[in-house]
Amino acid sequence: MAFLKKINSKAKADANTGFGTNASSYGGRFINKSGNANIKKSGIGLFDSISWYHTMLNIPRWKFMVIIVVFYFSVNFIFASIYYGIGVEHLNGVVATSTIDKFGQAFFFSIQTFTTVGYGHISPSGFLTSFTAAVEALFGLLSFAIATGLFYGRFSKPKAFIRFSHNALIAPYGTGTGLMLRMTPYKNANLTDAEVKVTLGMVLDEGGKLVNKFYTLDLELAKINSLTLSWTLVHPITESSPLYNFTKEDYENINGEILVFLKVFDDMFSTTVAKRTSYSFSEIVYGAKFIPMYFRSNDENKTVLHIDKLNAFEKVEL
Repeated sequence: MAFLKKINSKAKADANTGFGTNASSYGGRFINKSGNANIKKSGIGLFDSISWYHTMLNIPRWKFMVIIVVFYFSVNFIFASIYYGIGVEHLNGVVATSTIDKFGQAFFFSIQTFTTVGYGHISPSGFLTSFTAAVEALFGLLSFAIATGLFYGRFSKPKAFIRFSHNALIAPYGTGTGLMLRMTPYKNANLTDAEVKVTLGMVLDEGGKLVNKFYTLDLELAKINSLTLSWTLVHPITESSPLYNFTKEDYENINGEILVFLKVFDDMFSTTVAKRTSYSFSEIVYGAKFIPMYFRSNDENKTVLHIDKLNAFEKVEL
């Protein structure tokens, strides 16, 4: 990977980005496409480095459901094994002869106790079995309380339902060119007071030392009153831009990244939500422009927004 040795002298570096300047200490991009920092923490225990509450709120829906189901059956399997170890003769109402039937009835008694359903067909007798059932009932109440809180947290968590185009473009703009990227809301949310900041991060070779440099990119529009359709962010590449005089080969060979920070007010959550993403230079298409993604409906009464056209572009000559 080539490193830039000189940049436009009219561009002013930003020292307040929160990223370090020593490029030799960094690996890969600064921010992932998902918006998460590209950081791996070490030197601390696994359980100390992870917030399990945040993890359970942020993991995909299918993983969350798999964890709930696996936890549910695993706990009941453990308690069923305890009941079976104590002896199913201490469970009144168990009518079984084979080992599988005995364990199966102990398992379903565990489910009834864990969920506090208590059909009454089977009941514990003896101190040890009754004590185990009491512990399981308490554990079940606490487990369902936690699961309910996680379900509510996942549904009620403020989230910016916004998607960014996969690629940024170097496109015609006025009499010159501009860096363009596009975003759009994709759910039935009302978003207002949208504000965005775009930062360019590059690795420069200064006197044989690799240094991270960051530059705030001026935008045609950095704020809009309402984000209901698509919003194309445009950075005019003028003589004061750090991207001035960059060629197609520069974007292909230089180690650089465009960092995007968005905040917008969601009136449903009645709070400000944030979204982040980034574009490495390899994800910038030189000589292209976005294809429009919203049109008038056939009855001319609505505007139709085509979310699937978010990243649609066509090649142009610069």
